[in-house]
This record gives sequence, C-alpha cells and structure tokens, in this order.
Amino acid sequence: MKKITLLIILISFFGFGQSKKKQISEIHQFQKELNEEYRNPEKSPLRGEHLKNFKQHPFFPIDLKHRVTAEIIRTENSEPFEMPTSSGKTKRYREFGKLHFVLNGKKQTLTIYQNLTLIKQKGYEDYLFLPFRDATNGNETYGGGRYLDVRIPEGKKIVIDFNRSYHPYCAYNAYDYSCPVVPDENRLEVPIRAGVKYEDIYFH
Repeated sequence: MKKITLLIILISFFGFGQSKKKQISEIHQFQKELNEEYRNPEKSPLRGEHLKNFKQHPFFPIDLKHRVTAEIIRTENSEPFEMPTSSGKTKRYREFGKLHFVLNGKKQTLTIYQNLTLIKQKGYEDYLFLPFRDATNGNETYGGGRYLDVRIPEGKKIVIDFNRSYHPYCAYNAYDYSCPVVPDENRLEVPIRAGVKYEDIYFH
C-alpha cells in the first residue's frame, strides 16, 4: 500500500511538473509563431521600414498566474449584432457566453464572442474571440486593448491564458486594417502584465 501511495504521489508530482513545462512551452511556441507571422511579408500587417526593421515583439515575462480556468455560461439564443471597428465599419458577431474567473484574488467577468463570418471557414468552426482592455492600455500595451483566440470547450470550463494575448493589426497599421473595438463590458480594472507589450523596441 505504501509503495502504491508513493507511486501515485510521484506520478502526480512529475505530471504536474510536465504540465507546467508544457504550458510554458506552448506560450513560447505562440510567441515564436507570432514573431514569424510579423516577419513574413505575405502575412504581416507591417509595411515598409517597419517590416524591414522588425525583429521581434516585446513580451511580458511568462507568468502562469495569468493562466486561469474560467466557468463559461453560454448565452442562449443570442442574436447576431454589428460590432464596431476602428475604421467606423462593423463586423458581424454573436455573443457566445460569459466567462467567470478569479484573477489576482478578484472575481472577473468577460464576454466571449463568435465571428459569424470566420466560423464558416474550415478549421475555425469552434473559434471564439475574446477582446479585452485592462489597466496597462495606453502605457504598457496598445490603448485599444488586446485579443485572445480561444476554442469552444467540451464542458463548462475554459482556460484563458493571457500570456497568449496579442494586439490587433490596427495597432501597427491603422490604414490597411479595420479591427473590432473592445466592448465596454470587457474592461478589466486590473493590469494584465502578460502577453504582448507595446514599445518602441518593436522596430530595432
């Protein structure tokens, strides 16, 4: 019995360690792919000298405290609506649900959406869009807020990893891109020091 108990403890310990390591590895992969996207002339929102001089994004240090598990309460029979964008145009979305979670010891709520055009494309059928603003906007991050990409979970829990948050394209190129404006209800009063930062060293 003692040997079995010890084995379970060891498995649990090392399993947790591997899980944490995997989480960090996935964040590093996200950072790598984002940098590669911005260096690629066919995909990057950057133009001219900005594209030529781009090296990599500045990121906040990875902090798994900003990786939280939220309870998702789906919004039944939500009606499609037009979400305003930075250009004054609109894009068609639907509210998918409310996310309830605890961050820095405080209860938080964010609304998550579906892009009704994007979900018709292959590979994006379960795509969810999570725009948010926080207390770092306009100083350490883009004033208009940041985005997160999430997939529909099987159950009532969903992982939100703010370490994988990024800026909209219009943060770097407002001329060519029209980006959804973060709804007022998705303003967090706490600072989210995770994910992409916004500094002059983008172009060094």
